[in-house]
Amino acid sequence: MKHKAANILSIVLLAVGCTNQYSPRPAGYMRIDLPEKRYILFDSSCPYRFEYPDCARIEPDRDKHSEPHWINISYPSLRGKIHISYKNISRNLAALSEESRDLAYKHTIKAESIIETRIHNREKKVYGILYDIQGNVASTVQFILTDSSKNFLRGSLYFYVHPNKDSLMPMVKYCRADIEHMIQTFEWK
Repeated sequence: MKHKAANILSIVLLAVGCTNQYSPRPAGYMRIDLPEKRYILFDSSCPYRFEYPDCARIEPDRDKHSEPHWINISYPSLRGKIHISYKNISRNLAALSEESRDLAYKHTIKAESIIETRIHNREKKVYGILYDIQGNVASTVQFILTDSSKNFLRGSLYFYVHPNKDSLMPMVKYCRADIEHMIQTFEWK
């Protein structure tokens, strides 16, 4: 009798316990606490100025191929940098623009899409293009700025980790907002 009751109880428990549907959990990523930020003015001997977040550091570009007025906006806590390169325009605006476009579109191998946003600030004479590169790419945001006559600036955001769009998305959005703020406050000297 005890044996029969135990079997019936087991069958009832199995029947009740198996009604819930199991679904696997998606892969999770560690939560990243992004620092609060205020913006400060970068105004140096460079022929441009803009505001950048106080959680970042401005460093001269020390690459062997760097030129005057090349800088990096470094985010040490995020392992990321916005590389800024500057060129004087000397009848080469079309070539500089095309070279920058080629560098952005080199990511098409891994990119899901590339969205171009035109930048047009007639009052400050700041014109350009912001490239949002979607997918598991090395550089998710790139941009060019020019006054169309003397100055040309190119920027690209890199994180020094293996690209994974899902895990990097919060940091990309965080830095992209800083790039937008930089573009809005950007001025040629």
